[in-house]
Amino acid sequence: MTLLEVKNLNCYFGGLQAVADVSFNVDEGMIKAVIGPNGAGKTTLFNLIAGNTIPNSGTITFQHEAIHKLSPHEIAGRGMSRTFQNIKLFRGMSALENVMVGCHIRSRAGFLASMLKLPWTRKEEKKIWENSLELLEFVGIAEYRDVDAHSLSFGQQRAVEMARALATKPSLLLLDEPAAGLNTHETLEIAKLITKIRDLGITVLLVEHDMSLVMDISEEIVVLSFGQKIAEDTPPAIQKNKQVIQIYLGEDDA
Repeated sequence: MTLLEVKNLNCYFGGLQAVADVSFNVDEGMIKAVIGPNGAGKTTLFNLIAGNTIPNSGTITFQHEAIHKLSPHEIAGRGMSRTFQNIKLFRGMSALENVMVGCHIRSRAGFLASMLKLPWTRKEEKKIWENSLELLEFVGIAEYRDVDAHSLSFGQQRAVEMARALATKPSLLLLDEPAAGLNTHETLEIAKLITKIRDLGITVLLVEHDMSLVMDISEEIVVLSFGQKIAEDTPPAIQKNKQVIQIYLGEDDA
């Protein structure tokens, strides 16, 4: 079943067309990747899907609802979460506290109820704490729960960010270059984690430059060049696509 449908999407910045008539679907329970050279429009596409940018034309449908005019907060509330190429964690907060922030999007307690420390809000806060710890265990860094998130290694910070995204209980997770800045070992661990996330039933759409990661874990790949979709297929087919090789890899001969 189709979870996300991008149809005839266009986005302009002044006289520059960053995304040009792009269409593709993401089915439930899959890992799908978007690749392309620098300036291909990948991050702009993610910003359009997540609500950070409004398209000039075209539609984005998520769980059978048009979302291309909604705010990021409204889209997140409907079951979509994302991470960023440049990790965005809260300073002065522990790894656990950063994940708890993600859980609060689903909480019932408002500001006043929390300030009054009503019995039901204390129970909910305890549940949030427990869920956040479980997510840190899931991403493999529970032992660092009380450590300031900004003092962790880059790979551990990436894991915290992914745990926080999972805390919103998404049905679709957008990962913007999850392997950026990671060493070989950390990249392998992130690949395993993304597969584990998919195995939970969460659909994953990622932008990534690391081709070995993309080819290892993706079921389908969309290739962009200068804002246009030039190919969409399985990893083996993309590897053999002459247009992809020529435009993306810069090779003249397949």
